[in-house]
Amino acid sequence: MSDRVAGDGASSKGAPPVLEMRGVTKRFGAVTANDGVSLTLGRGEILGLLGENGAGKSTLMKILYGLYTPDEGEVFLDGERVEIRDPKDAVSRGIGMVHQHFTLIPPLTVAENIVLGAEPRKGLSLNLEEAVRATEELSERYGLKVDPRSRVADLSVGVRQRVEILKALYRNVRILVLDEPTAVLTPQETEDLFAVLKELVADGLSIILITHKLGELLGVSDEITIIRDGRVVDTVDAADTDEGELARLMVGREVLLRVEKEEVETPGGVRLAAENLTVRSSTGALAVKGVDLEVRGGEILGMAGVDGNGQTELAEALAGTRPVEGGRVFLDGADATNLGADARQERGLAYVPEDRGTKGLVQDFALYENNALKTYDEPPFSKWGWIFPKVMRRRAAEALRAYDVRPADPEARAGSLSGGNQQKAVLARELSGDPGVIIAAQPTRGVDVGAIEFIHGQLLKQRAEGKAILLISLELEEVRSLSDRILVMYAGRIVGEVGPEATDEQLGLLMAGRGVEEKSA
Repeated sequence: MSDRVAGDGASSKGAPPVLEMRGVTKRFGAVTANDGVSLTLGRGEILGLLGENGAGKSTLMKILYGLYTPDEGEVFLDGERVEIRDPKDAVSRGIGMVHQHFTLIPPLTVAENIVLGAEPRKGLSLNLEEAVRATEELSERYGLKVDPRSRVADLSVGVRQRVEILKALYRNVRILVLDEPTAVLTPQETEDLFAVLKELVADGLSIILITHKLGELLGVSDEITIIRDGRVVDTVDAADTDEGELARLMVGREVLLRVEKEEVETPGGVRLAAENLTVRSSTGALAVKGVDLEVRGGEILGMAGVDGNGQTELAEALAGTRPVEGGRVFLDGADATNLGADARQERGLAYVPEDRGTKGLVQDFALYENNALKTYDEPPFSKWGWIFPKVMRRRAAEALRAYDVRPADPEARAGSLSGGNQQKAVLARELSGDPGVIIAAQPTRGVDVGAIEFIHGQLLKQRAEGKAILLISLELEEVRSLSDRILVMYAGRIVGEVGPEATDEQLGLLMAGRGVEEKSA
């Protein structure tokens, strides 16, 4: 346990804290999201904030950023009690927040995004040269390399992350909240980001870091506050704990952090295949360029690669939600190229899309409606044109309980669930129908360690039952631990196949477009 107690008015380093939140409570109807939460952030410190999906972390930070008003409790900045009315008020007090889903405007340049809302003026017009100069100065000072004149739409995810941070720094923040900042970054980009964070705290900035990746928290945080069911259960020194202890505190039980996978000596026949597949992106550019792959029954084929190299378009083309430009798709040996998503589903294909919010669920629908989204017009949900909502609710309740969705309430709106519980709701729908082929794209993105353990277990259960699984993930450890074989995708092409024993270096070279043979040359 840390020698610093939340709310005691001073950090363990002897300096007064830059932030204290004391006894913060926030209710939404009958649900208490935060229940008397207290935490303390010292100057020049990184405080990790850890908890399961739905534990109350984001609610607490939205209170700090002025998006919510607490029902009870107090917030102190530099020892002075404050009321933060809205985000503009928070920014004026030196609080910045980089959300998990970026808020940049893609058609604008980097400089225009950074100064938006606080623009330097030349008369009545934007002083673009001053915006560029200020961006270059910030970029140089903090080692966040960006081109001020580039359009955000043309930037990689990692560079967009830098722009979000620079946007906050431009507003002279003293406290920076980062919500799942590495969810879509490569290992190299993550290393670069953490190097920048260390520079920022050395310069006096204080950071609250929310992430489900326990190793990252231990590597960069000074202290870690763990929230469970809306309450703080402990605050620990990062140097005095480990991943197992953090997982236990977060979930309230022992968590299996390593995947225990039984070896499959002889996989079954090919159940999903692509031949010379070519697919265009939404902009019309070629995103998938002549891809060949086979997935056999009883195996997990992993797909690694930096985000934006055609994985999304490949998954959608295989699932039937994106048209194929050229080549063919086969399901259990039959040509399915011209079949739509519904027809492929009827032939036993399940698809877990990477964006659960917009492509996996209808946010305004109840969970029972989402659970029947693909089969509402089939028995037992309907007959002779009649739909049976009671049957939908009963089947949904069974699936929600089986997949540990919280709350397991068929009437709950999908949009009211945390990200991890939304993900489990998608899995409950897709896997409950006993599919033969499963395409799982980023199945654990942004979910907590307990949910990850559960999702991995479900995928391995399907594998043991002889299902063919294509796993597309940005998490290299996930790909290695679950996959029987690994393909690496770069610039729309498959550039290599390796086994699960592949190192970060081998995978990193392939992900950068360089083959293993180049490394050994």
